[in-house]
Amino acid sequence: MSRILLKLSGEAFKGPEGIFSPDALARIAAEIAALTTVEIAIVVGGGNVIRGAQSPWLDRVKVDTLGMLATVLNALALQSYLESSDRRAVIQSAVYTELTERISPRNALQSLRAGEVVLFAGGTGNPLVTTDTAAAIRAVSIGADLLAKGSGVAGVYSDDPAQNESARLLTDVPFDEYLARRYRVMDQVAVEICREHRLPIEVFDFSVPNALSRISSGERVGTRIQ
Repeated sequence: MSRILLKLSGEAFKGPEGIFSPDALARIAAEIAALTTVEIAIVVGGGNVIRGAQSPWLDRVKVDTLGMLATVLNALALQSYLESSDRRAVIQSAVYTELTERISPRNALQSLRAGEVVLFAGGTGNPLVTTDTAAAIRAVSIGADLLAKGSGVAGVYSDDPAQNESARLLTDVPFDEYLARRYRVMDQVAVEICREHRLPIEVFDFSVPNALSRISSGERVGTRIQ
């Protein structure tokens, strides 16, 4: 495995301090900076700032627009911590800002080959589309070997573990089964894109120590969708 696209949940940035936790950011940056044998790009979510399903006071388009801007904030914060860990990082955003570069797979590949971390922000640049889908698109565009989704969920379960104590953590799930059973851990559109391009997905709990390093070395950590 030589190139990974990490979809990192915005929830990973949170802590007792609020939407940004210095300790959480330092740990995330340290784990990413330590990866020197693989190229890594990251799509950041914005759930620590705002989540559409929990924001009924705005219409969906406006909530998604705020969410896209939230991912830019997260990317800027992570970039700062990565550089403090002596790992250069560049930000490409589907939402234009003077602090970020525009989305360019060609430039992203050049940065990855130079040993830089590429942070993709702004989702797809369009409302009504999840950052999971953005992650699938970016992963395919840079020719990633794996899309690793890191959140607070250990993987794909046979049922909702919050409602069914007998729910089992699944080790392997075929694309077709995932789509047919409509599991909710990963956006269906994102999984369909990965299926079409034969890009495997690893869903794992990012809070598990060294999980990302283990995945980069080829170890299974959560659930593999392929």
